[in-house]
Amino acid sequence: MPKQTCLFITCLLLTTHLVAETTYQQLLDDEANGDDWLSYSGGYKSERFSPLAQITQSNVSQLKVIWAYQMQPSSIEGAGLQETTPIVADGIMYLTESPSSVTALDVATGKVLWHWQPELSDEVLHIGFPKVNRGVAILGDSVFVATLDARLFALDSATGSVRWEKKVADNAVGFSLTLAPLALQNKIIVGLSGAEAGVRAFIDAYDAKSGKRLWRTFTVPGPGEPGSDTWQGESWQTGGGSTWLTGSFDPELNTLYWTTGNPAPDWNGDLRPGDNLFTCSVLAMNPDNGDIQWHFQYTPHDTHDWDANQIPVLVDGMFKGQQRKLLALANRNAFYYLIDRTNGEFLLGEAYSRQTWAKGIDSKGRPILLDNIEPTEQGNLIWPSLQGATNWYSPSYNPNTQQFFVANRRMGATYYKAAVEYEPGLPFLGGGEQAHDGDDASGAVLALDVMTGKQQWEFPLQSPPWSGLMATAGGLVFGSTNEGNFFALHDGTGNPLWKFNTGAHIRTNPMGFAVNGKQRVAIIGGNTLFVFGLN
Repeated sequence: MPKQTCLFITCLLLTTHLVAETTYQQLLDDEANGDDWLSYSGGYKSERFSPLAQITQSNVSQLKVIWAYQMQPSSIEGAGLQETTPIVADGIMYLTESPSSVTALDVATGKVLWHWQPELSDEVLHIGFPKVNRGVAILGDSVFVATLDARLFALDSATGSVRWEKKVADNAVGFSLTLAPLALQNKIIVGLSGAEAGVRAFIDAYDAKSGKRLWRTFTVPGPGEPGSDTWQGESWQTGGGSTWLTGSFDPELNTLYWTTGNPAPDWNGDLRPGDNLFTCSVLAMNPDNGDIQWHFQYTPHDTHDWDANQIPVLVDGMFKGQQRKLLALANRNAFYYLIDRTNGEFLLGEAYSRQTWAKGIDSKGRPILLDNIEPTEQGNLIWPSLQGATNWYSPSYNPNTQQFFVANRRMGATYYKAAVEYEPGLPFLGGGEQAHDGDDASGAVLALDVMTGKQQWEFPLQSPPWSGLMATAGGLVFGSTNEGNFFALHDGTGNPLWKFNTGAHIRTNPMGFAVNGKQRVAIIGGNTLFVFGLN
């Protein structure tokens, strides 16, 4: 086993709070418990909504920094971006520091309790994405972290010591792990990054106690498997389909929902004729064995790198007069979708951002393509850019108002196609793109009616955002800008009510919790975690 480094700071808190176990029932109750934030999206529905209402539209202007934590410098070159969402359990905050370290903090003061970092090589492959990590999962008395070199660790939540380690995939051919794992009952779910290296991606489940792999589901089917007819020849072996964002879960239906990324090569679709299932899709899976129960593909035969790797939000409500269990997703391809999450039935597809590739979405959910939208050797200008109308960062949903909030990127790109041959461990792209940034690009926070996709308001941003949102029961939407401003908006109008300049680029999602009955909101600016409250 590779040598691990861990810093231990012993204090009373270690023996009184850190040994408390986080149960599966607590994870089930995460949405309703505003004191803790137990998973990446603040609950299995992935609403990223805080039910706390102490901070309101009338007093949010009084928010101030309660404490701040400066992250520890990484020894790995190029690991300066922070995309983690901290979790909070029983008075302790756990967060990752890029590329793959874990820190435990006293949530009341920000005092470091322990810090753990795996041994990573400077040569670790990360083709198509930066050296980042988006967070941890917690279950029982263990914290689970996935590392850039495609390993999964279980750490003792009281000390940071390693309980078990598993190699998930081979980093030498381009596999990596950048997501926050998802903890279910007795199991940990992870997905892979690496499509830009021509990997064949998958989703794995591991036993939380032993680390034994329980099942593996490939996102690109092999010969004879359902969906294999959407690939030609041997193209499935390098088909991509990354699963690099945390999924959602419906315990009543016992169904896991996981989104998938682009096919490979990215821009040269000639090498992979067909729809290329199950890329750019959402998969509904049985968490007991990994079986795919149904799928919905947002962008068949994608040639613009429009991953469907956005967070699927689980919504219950009346759709056109009928009570439904829904899955809402603002896609990178600039369309907002509603799907019946019991069976995958397509219900709604509405453009929420500028796009120049489709006339619309047909009654079955397939895009109605415009002419001349493919990448060419000379270059073809299409909206949105490969970075999409939104990206990996999280939307938010307020179940009280049925509003869906999304941070919107408004940018076009010139797409190019080129010849490419697969070589293990090297980029497998088949072209490229030139984004139209500067004055041709902008951003906004959008409020959509969750049942219709119609825009209610927008809050303009100076540049296309790289950070997500959090709504609260206090009538607020928290978000941030590339320029370092953390802000709060009125959820009914989009009017700004408060802002704080962190002094550094923000590239993560806000989250919330409570300490001794006092509501807190947190964001990371640059390499500093800021925690805000009224007092």
